[in-house]
Amino acid sequence: MALSCPGSPLHTLRSGLAGRPVGLVGLGLIGGSIGLDLKDRGVPTVALAHRARTAERARQRGLADVVSTDPAVLGEAGLVVLCLPLDRLLVPTPQLLSALPRQALISDVGSVKGPVLAAWQAAWSGRFIGGHPMAGTTAAGVDAGRAGLFQGRPWALTMTETAASADLQLLEALISVLGARVIHCTAQDHDHAVALVSHLPVLVSAALLHAMAREQNQSIRHLAESLASSGFADTTRVGGGNPRLGTLMASHNRQALGQALGHYRESLDTLEGLVREERWDQLCAALQQTQALRQQIVGP
Repeated sequence: MALSCPGSPLHTLRSGLAGRPVGLVGLGLIGGSIGLDLKDRGVPTVALAHRARTAERARQRGLADVVSTDPAVLGEAGLVVLCLPLDRLLVPTPQLLSALPRQALISDVGSVKGPVLAAWQAAWSGRFIGGHPMAGTTAAGVDAGRAGLFQGRPWALTMTETAASADLQLLEALISVLGARVIHCTAQDHDHAVALVSHLPVLVSAALLHAMAREQNQSIRHLAESLASSGFADTTRVGGGNPRLGTLMASHNRQALGQALGHYRESLDTLEGLVREERWDQLCAALQQTQALRQQIVGP
């Protein structure tokens, strides 16, 4: 069991849980990764899986101390993290709502916060704080979870005005134990921001893949596929991810994403004009500007 010094996030988490486990609903990439990290740090966990075969594989991988398809597994949890697809977060089933312990703090990992917060304010009278870890891979399912996924990554928290400071401290401690960085924001600001840095890149990446697929000369197409290297892989990674997740993000953040797509189209039109009109000095200046912007946003 990992040591927890007084005042450390691990100590705060254990104190806040008061001997109760962390509950996980869903054991895909995010839920499985949370489970692996908490188990490594000696934090007790219980998990609710949707299917028996998922539960069995989760036990084999050690994703939680107790894994079950019986909702009663969550009964003693002090904090429950809903690691479910966005559509299931937006329309929580009566079975899920009845399974959640009333004494527990509930959070989620959904990539759109405004609609999720509204749905849970309407459906759940207990304690709820919305969250979104900005971490992931193209993998999905019970075999996707991996240790260290959240290390150094931002984790947004969006809460209501009635959220208790003790609840916030408990969730902040969990996030810190997982190695992530807490960022506080409103649900509206979160959705506007992720449209720019998460949802827009998915569609831009998809457009790049579609552009390559439209090449009519098959020999050139095959040559391009053979030559594709790290640059193409990096810029198309998110466009090659889970199609259902991408569609859910777009459909439930339509307004902010539409605005972001408009800005992107204007930028692309400008760059296209510089190339068409052979204004190389201006293109170089534009690329120098984007070089500086990238270093500012994500580092060298």
